[in-house]
Formats: sequence, C-alpha cells, structure tokens
Amino acid sequence: MFDVYQEEILEHYKHPHHKGTIEHPDRFAHGNNPVCGDDITMYVKLEGDKIADVRFDGRGCAISQASASMLTDRIVGMKLEDVMKLTTDDIKEMLHIPLSAVRIKCATLSLKVLQEALVQEGAK
Repeated sequence: MFDVYQEEILEHYKHPHHKGTIEHPDRFAHGNNPVCGDDITMYVKLEGDKIADVRFDGRGCAISQASASMLTDRIVGMKLEDVMKLTTDDIKEMLHIPLSAVRIKCATLSLKVLQEALVQEGAK
C-alpha cells in the first residue's frame, strides 16, 4: 500500500504543483532545515480571508518538496483561520507514509513557513 503513496510523493517531487514565485505577494516567508538542507520560500496571494493563490520555491529532499506541493494543492481557497489550524498530523495524513523524527521536519517545513507568512500582517 505504501508503494502507491510513495509513487504519489515522487510524482509531486518530479512535477511539483504551485512551484514558483508570485510577484507582489500579500504574504511571504522563508525557512530552512539546516540538518538536511531543505530550503523553502512560500508566497501567498489573499482574497479577503482566503488563500487566492500560493506558490513555493526552494530546494530539498523529495519529502519536503512533495509535501510543499501537496500542501499548496490543499490550501487554495481555504480560509486563513483554517490554514492556521493545520498540524503535523494533517501533513502526515496527507503523505500516508511512516516518517522518522528527522523526516517529520522535512515534511512540515512548508507548513511551518506558510503559517509564519500568514501571521505577518500586511507583509509585502
């Protein structure tokens, strides 16, 4: 069963969704995982209290990049308050594979950076 999920992760890694930047984002933040070298910047365009568009840029392992791709798919159209409620468990559920403590940090980097971006009121 894990093979199906591993294939999905590899597909998101090879062909990430929402990869790139947004000119003049309403919010953005950058973060990295110095242990393994993952590096992500999240860019967000808002429409009222909802995510109108989101992009990520950076580099890293398959888990970090696939997680960012899957997360961006999930949050477009979501209310900010709902995005802020997402947790490590939501990321683990999205990936559907067992993750070691080190891999959890890879998988959740994009969520951490996204939530940091969203709390930066009026960041341009």
